[in-house]
Amino acid sequence: MSLRYIPMPTDQATSLRQGGTDAYGNLPERQISDGDGVPCRHCLRNVEAGDAYLVFALRPFTSLQPYAETGPVFMHADECPAYGGQAQPPILTTSKDYLLRGYGSNERIVYGTGGVIPTEQLESRARDLLAMPEVASVHVRSARNNCYQCRIENA
Repeated sequence: MSLRYIPMPTDQATSLRQGGTDAYGNLPERQISDGDGVPCRHCLRNVEAGDAYLVFALRPFTSLQPYAETGPVFMHADECPAYGGQAQPPILTTSKDYLLRGYGSNERIVYGTGGVIPTEQLESRARDLLAMPEVASVHVRSARNNCYQCRIENA
C-alpha cells in the first residue's frame, strides 16, 4: 500500500501570503527563521535560517465540529511548491517521534488509533491505521507540542 502525504491546500497558503486571515480570523505573524524547528506545512520542508516565515492558526478540517482541532503552524512567507510526493517528507525526519491519529471520513477521531510513534515506524503505523476500514486519513502531529504536520492517505 502506497501512502500520499498531503500538505495544507495551496489556495489557503496563497490567501495567507496575500493578507488573508487564519482559522481565528487573525493575520499571520511574520518571523525570521533561526533554522531550528520551523517546518513549513505547504512544502513540508524546514524553513532555512534567515528566511521569512508566517505563523498562523490552522484548522486542517473541512467543517467546524468538536474534533476539528486548531493550532499554530509555520509556512514559508514566500511562495513555495506544495509537497506532492509519496516519500516521507523532510519535515517528518527531524524528530525522534510523532503523534499519529486516525480519522474517519466524517473527520472524527477513530478512538484507539492515537499514539506516539518512533520516526522509523511512522510509515508502517500509518499503513496499519489506513488498513482499518473506519480510518480514512491519518494526521501527523508533533509529539511534544501537538502541532499539526500533515495528513496521510492511501495513494
